Parts: sequence; C-alpha cells; structure tokens
Amino acid sequence: MSSTRPDPTVTPDVTVVVVTWEQRELTLAALDSLAAQTIPHRVLLVDNASTDGTAEAVAIGHPEVEVLRLPTNTGFAGGMAAAIDRVDTRYTALLNNDARADPDWLAASVAVLDAQPNVAAATSKLLLDDGSPTARVNNAGVVLLDSGYGADRGLGEVDDDRFAEPVEVFGFSGGAAVLRTLAVKAVGGFDASLFMYYEDTDLSWRLRLAGWRIVYVPTAVVHHRHAASSDPASVMFARHTERNRLLLLARHAPLAYAASRTARFLLTTASLAAKKATGQVVPPDHVFDPALRLRVLGEVARLLPDTLRRRSRAAHGDRRAPTVRHWSGRDHDAGEVR
Repeated sequence: MSSTRPDPTVTPDVTVVVVTWEQRELTLAALDSLAAQTIPHRVLLVDNASTDGTAEAVAIGHPEVEVLRLPTNTGFAGGMAAAIDRVDTRYTALLNNDARADPDWLAASVAVLDAQPNVAAATSKLLLDDGSPTARVNNAGVVLLDSGYGADRGLGEVDDDRFAEPVEVFGFSGGAAVLRTLAVKAVGGFDASLFMYYEDTDLSWRLRLAGWRIVYVPTAVVHHRHAASSDPASVMFARHTERNRLLLLARHAPLAYAASRTARFLLTTASLAAKKATGQVVPPDHVFDPALRLRVLGEVARLLPDTLRRRSRAAHGDRRAPTVRHWSGRDHDAGEVR
C-alpha cells in the first residue's frame, strides 16, 4: 500500500465513526491515526455527552472532524445507531476511541470490499496495545462458540502465521472494521437498546442471515488499548455482556438451541446460588454472582416479548440452523476466503 497522503479534492467513499465518552486524550490519539490514513475519508465523532472537554479539544486539534454531540450517554450501540443515519458514503468504518490505526488500515479494508461485492464487513487485525515486546492478538474476527456466544478469535495469542492470511469469519469486531453501508441499513443498522457489548455480533448475525459474508483482513492493522474505555471487572460489564448474549440467542439462533443454552445459564445460576448458600467457594467475578445472574434473567424475561417479535419479523429464518451448524465451535479457525 502507498504511504502517500490522500487527495483532499477526491470525494470519500468511507466515513469513519468514532464513538467516545469521557476519553479526551485517547480519542485525540485515535483521530491522529485517522489523519494519517492513505485514502480520502470523512470522520464522524459521536460524543456520548462527555464532560471532559472532548468536543472542544477535537474542534481545536481536528477541525476537519464532524462532531455529533448526544445529550445523554447512549453507549457504543446508541452512538453507532445515531451515526449510521448520518452516513451517506458507500462504506462505514468503525474505530474504537482507545485504538490507533496503521496508515494503510482503511485502504486495505476498502480494497477487500471493492473486490468482493458479496462481503458486507472487513474486520481488522486488532493487536493489543499493552507495551508487550511481542505482538499479541486482541481480535482477528469474531467466532461463534458452541455456547452460541460470540468471542474474539485469537485473543491473547501471539500474532504469528495463524493470523497472517485473509479468512472468512462469523462476525466482525466493532473495535475496528469497515462495513458496506447499504447492507448495514438494509438489515436494520445498529441496535441502540443493547447499549454496549455484542452489538457487533448482533449485526453480524443479521448480515449472515441475509446472506452476506464477513472476512478478516490481516493487512488492516489496528493497535487497541483493550478495555481502556471500559472496565471488564465491573458490574456493568458483567450485566450487559450476559444479558446481551442471551438476547442474541433468542433473536437469532434456532429456538431449541437458544432454549438449551438459556437453560444451561439458569442451571449454572442455581448451582452458584446453592454453593453460596452452603458456604462453598464461588469465584469473585461478577459474572458468577447469583444475584446479578438472576437480574440478567429478569431483564431477558422482560425483553423477551419484544425479542420474539423482532425474531418473527426477521427474514431468512431458514438460515438460522445452517449458520449455527457451520460456525459454532470454531474458536480458533475460520473458513478460507474463496
């Protein structure tokens, strides 16, 4: 790829969306990396009601960036839902506010979408930006586990030959990817109700069921300070991840498959509650807290009627079972791009 700067007179084919909340310095670093991209692009920053001066700092340091200031914090999902309505370019790119893209990131991703019209998402090679002397993977696409949950392909593994080739994967990572805008809008865009976590897997499910492909692009490299803008040890993280995982099963998976995985969650919750009641050791992580898990089940039950209505209105329901059969359990590999 060329390292030359883009021609500002060329109309961009891609809009890069960055969603932020209270992370001014990280956001400015992400925007710096976008300014160094080698193809023309538009940047839309969604500020989720930050109070740390993010919008003001961006106006000074990056006046070329359009800023959409929301009145409340709508999470990553809400920020993307608000942004996608304003995107009129062929492609929509996502970059986390705690990530830095290599200069050829956009060019490598767009080239794949240009060459393969049946691909709706080009997901990037996300590397952990943790100061380690050895490059390690944060995400090389999203896989579908046997549990029905989405997971980061290659998380924590050394970036070696296993992640050097383009492959088809189940889903894209919202941390860094380039999407075909019309495909995203055709399947309903981003679901703001998820707030944060698994909104990318939700959209990947809908794209897959509509017949689109998703590919991993190893030359589209992004360095990610994993969890710099959220806390994986928090109650909020545990609540939203567990709730959204179960909701996605009810929305997209075959009903028997979704019911069995939900029953497994319920049985595990009961087992943890019994252990706690009898004084046995229960892991300290919030995800193992029976009270939190019961709260999650209550939220899922409350949202179930709307979830089932969404499911009944969805097209291509006959693709649910083949999708699960093909992709579930592939936690380390993916299908070759053809």
